[in-house]
Amino acid sequence: MSDYLEIPWQKLSEDALQGMLEELVTRDGTDYGERELSEGEKIEQLRESLISGKALIAFDPGSESWAVLPKT
Repeated sequence: MSDYLEIPWQKLSEDALQGMLEELVTRDGTDYGERELSEGEKIEQLRESLISGKALIAFDPGSESWAVLPKT
């Protein structure tokens, strides 16, 4: 995802944001470190990363896919 568009999480409805975070944490291969977290904990962790500005929602128009990426 090199040429992505940043999607401001604040512009999403609460339902849309929740749905995106739920979809992301249920993707195969998602790793959250040493301790296995519940789905709710993973969603809350992602939400906090977005709110604090440590992460962003990136949309890749070429593949029409999205991800939550760390902000650099």
